[in-house]
Amino acid sequence: MKTYFRLLSFAKPIEKFAIPYIIFTIFAVFFNTLNLALLAPLLQTLFSEKDKCGPAVSQAATNGAPSIIDLSAYFNYYVDLIVHRYGAWGALQFVCGVIIVSVILANVSKYLAQRTMENMRNHTLLNIRRSVFNNVMNLHLGYFNNERKGNIMAKVTSDVQTVQFSVTGTLQVIFKEPLQLIFYLVTLFAWSFKLTVFSLLVVPVAGFVISRIVKKLKAQAVMAQQIYSNMISYLDEALTGIKIVKAFNATDHIKEKFHEENKRYTNVVKAMARRQQLASPVSETMSIIMVSGIVLYGGYLVLTHQSALSASDFIAYIAIFSQLMRPAKAISDSFTTIHSGIAAGERVLELIDEKPAINDAEKASVITGFKNAIEFNNVSFAYGDREVLHNISFKVPAGKTVALVGPSGGGKSTIMDLIPRFTDVKSGEILVDGENIKQITMESLRGLLGVVNQESILFNDTIFNNIAFGKPGASAEQVEAAARIANAHEFIINTEEGYQTSIGDRGTKLSGGQKQRICIARAVLSNPPVMLLDEATSALDTESEKLVQEALNNLMKDRTSVIIAHRLSTIQNADIIIVIESGNVAEQGTHYELLQKNGLYKRLIDMQTFQTEG
Repeated sequence: MKTYFRLLSFAKPIEKFAIPYIIFTIFAVFFNTLNLALLAPLLQTLFSEKDKCGPAVSQAATNGAPSIIDLSAYFNYYVDLIVHRYGAWGALQFVCGVIIVSVILANVSKYLAQRTMENMRNHTLLNIRRSVFNNVMNLHLGYFNNERKGNIMAKVTSDVQTVQFSVTGTLQVIFKEPLQLIFYLVTLFAWSFKLTVFSLLVVPVAGFVISRIVKKLKAQAVMAQQIYSNMISYLDEALTGIKIVKAFNATDHIKEKFHEENKRYTNVVKAMARRQQLASPVSETMSIIMVSGIVLYGGYLVLTHQSALSASDFIAYIAIFSQLMRPAKAISDSFTTIHSGIAAGERVLELIDEKPAINDAEKASVITGFKNAIEFNNVSFAYGDREVLHNISFKVPAGKTVALVGPSGGGKSTIMDLIPRFTDVKSGEILVDGENIKQITMESLRGLLGVVNQESILFNDTIFNNIAFGKPGASAEQVEAAARIANAHEFIINTEEGYQTSIGDRGTKLSGGQKQRICIARAVLSNPPVMLLDEATSALDTESEKLVQEALNNLMKDRTSVIIAHRLSTIQNADIIIVIESGNVAEQGTHYELLQKNGLYKRLIDMQTFQTEG
């Protein structure tokens, strides 16, 4: 229940919904119960005889109306009184009128209660979805490296839907159905205490049987979620790597892999459905058995005159008791479905509670410009227990181009990720103009930086919107100017709809060089003082690479740049080259200084690690 109430906390301000819902539900339950109770006076009116009016008049004159606690006598008294005054036809009209008014009030109240609960449910789920997505966006990059994307997607989509249709759906049941049950029981006890006590002796038996049926539902729900997340992961991987799948003739293997998970998921869902569906026929069967038992026992009491109930009272009593199992069944069904809802809710809350490893400091300052240098002072970094950077120190002066080179896996990309705080240092500090980046708000820090990666990250939108991604209010002139600097304008205007051309999922309608130039145009438009370029041309063909390299050269003019490059021309033109090996700064200096040292850099050159101009 801790999870359940935690989910309900997203409904705040809950009193806005709870108070009107309680009021409408009380009216709905009262009038719904009254509708059934009015069966007794209706039947009594139909079967009344005029010569029975005298005793009623006499009773009214001498004893007055009986207590409402004695419900049977109370109804009998007033029905006899109305029959005496208005006749059987007049009494029948009156009772039918009361029933119609009661039904209308019951249904209006029920509708208003449902609308209030629907508003509360949507409000709650709006807050849950927002909290889940916001927290996912705030998580550090290391979390996504360790977690399957399909698992995250399953939590954000299917699990939230499960919460919607199970946990929040039971909010209505948890208050309304117990209240309805209480009203029915009070009415039944008021009619016949002895008969009701006997009736309730068999109710726990039904509850026990149903509880045994739903016992394993939670474990099955957890298993179903895990298998579902695996299926989503396989689907995402297959679609992302569809070229590789086809190139290696692995289509059948991928199909079989997905099919196996699909079968497992289907089997678990079928097992859950069997248990859920079994609860309804079992409860209905037991309900019929119980009602039959009550009819036999109650009928015996009435026929042998051991009960004060008349025949019409007894029929109304049976009608109400037959309805007693409906709220009881609804409550049991809610506990049947709440198992899967709570399990889904726990997974959703895990994602909400996942703490971002990186937060703004309590008194973080805002930095508005960059003038001096970025400094790494004895910085270490580790992925779990594996340390990948060991006390590295170097400086990136303002206006200079610094190239990071070295063997693969040495830690170059990690250094790049530390500057915008995609990840945080284990020890040491990174300073921007003398201020620790942990004491600067991430928004203002990242506002200083432009990033172009090896992988062109684009969105399924127009070329215009992709370029203006970091500056949504950009004008058409500004976007075009950025595209010209990035050598992208010419190919853009030759597309089907120019800047309004949709590029498809992940830019599939564009070539690699075109995608990269749009990414560069995006960086140009944001006009940052510092550029971070991570292998920005490594995946391109020679012709595209020349265009992109020219665009990068335009981009780096008059800016501070930190680059990871594979072209010798780019590296040797850098102001400072920092050679990274096994998480350490092995060497640093200009191209010619490092060649003269005859160290690691010289060996990399001799091994033709870097490409020359094609």
